[in-house]
Amino acid sequence: MDDERTRAAIVDAADALFYARGFGAVGMDEVRDAAGVSLRRLYRHFPSKDELVAAVLAKRHDIWTQGVEARVAAADGARARLLAIYDFLAEWFVQDTFRGCGFINAFGELAPTNPRVAEIARAHKESFQAFVAGLVREAGADPALAPQLALLAEGAQTTAAIAGSPEAAIHARAAAEVLIDAALLRPAAAP
Repeated sequence: MDDERTRAAIVDAADALFYARGFGAVGMDEVRDAAGVSLRRLYRHFPSKDELVAAVLAKRHDIWTQGVEARVAAADGARARLLAIYDFLAEWFVQDTFRGCGFINAFGELAPTNPRVAEIARAHKESFQAFVAGLVREAGADPALAPQLALLAEGAQTTAAIAGSPEAAIHARAAAEVLIDAALLRPAAAP
């Protein structure tokens, strides 16, 4: 296995283990076994577990960003693009492997003792909020709509994970429709 493929195999194995069982519950030996590499090779790519956690979160960020952006890009019209966020969530929540937002999970488990994880999680959430803000601008709605819609999406992720039910996406989408329709009826506030 070349270095790039080895690194990807390690990150994929760690991601699956961390997401299913938690960051603290999984040791480097388990990641080594799941990735099919030697411990020496694992540590050559990731000198510490913190480095591996950061790589896993970077992968999760890319997967999330690509997934939500693709779903939004396939929608026709500004209103539909905003609602596509919740359609993406609905598709994600029904997956057998869904365990909530990996960033919320990592933040809750590691942020009190790992400022880097807190920073990565905040950056991910800020990126999503900026994405939603761009869609709101495109729709010509009041900028205050963006944090409201982002908060609905975040709440839906947490609720779906805790309840073990995908219905949160349906409820969040319905609430988003009300907010979007109300925002599109009134002119956007001046910046």
